[in-house]
Amino acid sequence: MDGIPPIALDAMGGDNAPGEIVAGAVQAVREHGVPIVLVGAPRTLSEALAQHRAAGEIPIVRAEEALTMEEGALASLRRPRSSIAVACHLVRRGDVSAVVSAGSTAGVVATAKLRLRAQQGVLRPAIAVPLPTRPHPTVLLDAGATADVKPETLVQFAHLGVAYAETALNLVRPRVGLLTIGGEAEKGNKLTKRAHELLSATPGLEFAGNVEGHQLLSGVVDVIVTDGFTGNVALKTMEGAVQYAFTELREALEGGRVARLAAMLQRGRLRDLRKRLDPEAYGGAVLLGLNGTVVIAHGSSTAKGIAAACALAATLARQGTVAHIAERVAATQKSHRLW
Repeated sequence: MDGIPPIALDAMGGDNAPGEIVAGAVQAVREHGVPIVLVGAPRTLSEALAQHRAAGEIPIVRAEEALTMEEGALASLRRPRSSIAVACHLVRRGDVSAVVSAGSTAGVVATAKLRLRAQQGVLRPAIAVPLPTRPHPTVLLDAGATADVKPETLVQFAHLGVAYAETALNLVRPRVGLLTIGGEAEKGNKLTKRAHELLSATPGLEFAGNVEGHQLLSGVVDVIVTDGFTGNVALKTMEGAVQYAFTELREALEGGRVARLAAMLQRGRLRDLRKRLDPEAYGGAVLLGLNGTVVIAHGSSTAKGIAAACALAATLARQGTVAHIAERVAATQKSHRLW
């Protein structure tokens, strides 16, 4: 991970902060080679680092406040010196290359929007989440940053998602799908029907048409576009369904001698399946469209998830995702002016 400034890690955000956050930072440094700066209460973080024999190994930047997991968008104004606000300020100054937080999604989004500002030409930021599809993840956005959007915003979300897929997943000409209630162009509400028209006529996009909810994990497209309200509901529904399925599968495999024997014979495939569907393995969601790289880890992340989020942030910073988005948005605006 040489060649990039360190990653600012909000050490006070998340259900398991600061213990698991600090443990994840140590893991990111030692196992992934990601340079980290912890942001939060110095005394608390120094004590946590000492438990891992990492005192002095990872720098600490003082933050006087911390957002609670219950705080929403107004937290960005109520707590101007919070750990996530200080982390974003470090990105804006160029002292770090990205920020990672497992704090309240609404608080992180609002603070990042206020501190980093939208990139030129970007209408609204969007949260991009990788779905565990084969042969590579599918990017879903928006997963909760902007609930109410216009059709033109969904078109721009498509460009943001394509830029992310090109840099993070190394895909060439990613295929874009629009999440709605039917495969036909005329299916959906006013928003999706107009968005379908615009996406079909947009140059520079490989628009594959509509995608339904049951196709989220099918891998039929590389990028799935929707508004933040629908995307968040779809994502949480999918996560709950996967968790329920694993619970039922585990109980079934522990139900008797034959089932346990079958589980032993298939333990390799079951392990691979669990790894592929583990949300912590993907490093979290990425807030696209701002003047800085922001990765939002799951609120209940353990050290493993935090380390993965830091590694993802370092990869995005090294590959210039923010610059790539700026180039794509600028090119899109230029093509529209030529129409």
